Amino acid sequence: MKAKIWILAVLAGAVLLGGCTGNTSDNDKKTESVSGKQESSGTNASSGKSDSLPLPVTFEAADMEGNEVSSSIFSESKLTMINVWATYCNPCLQEMPDLGELSGEYDSGEFQIIGVISDVQEGADQDTLDKASSLIEQTGADYPHLLLNESLYEAMLTEVTAVPTTFFFDSNGMVLDTLVGSRDKDEWKEIIDALLEKK
Repeated sequence: MKAKIWILAVLAGAVLLGGCTGNTSDNDKKTESVSGKQESSGTNASSGKSDSLPLPVTFEAADMEGNEVSSSIFSESKLTMINVWATYCNPCLQEMPDLGELSGEYDSGEFQIIGVISDVQEGADQDTLDKASSLIEQTGADYPHLLLNESLYEAMLTEVTAVPTTFFFDSNGMVLDTLVGSRDKDEWKEIIDALLEKK
């Protein structure tokens, strides 16, 4: 058990060392496809060549209330936004009120937001959980927030180098886009609407 906690601490530290990224200007906005991250190698028997096919993201985690959440949550909405944030990150906290508003403005069958708290692990002490809960309440980010564990880290956070980092998934758990840095409500709405139009 101690070894597992130590591994999670190292994983969380890797994310935390990346730092915090503020609002991005039009010239600095970075949108990168990460579908290549979720790949499986196989061998094509006829050619002997290796095939790489994207795989859906799968995970199991707990939310702030201790409820079990799995990647099956993707099937509940056409588009899922997963926003990776940290309790120490001002740009993360500054955009969360906008994300809370956006969460309430869309039908949940069309669009949902889920937060991942990169610096609060499953099994964290009550003071740490209370601090995160207070920040969520203060920012009005009234959507589910997941606690970091090995499953979430392996599924999504292995290449996250800064927070906030935001992923968009389709209803099958396939990554559609990854964006680094915070944005305001209008910018997020434009991105969300554009992705929904493609569905």
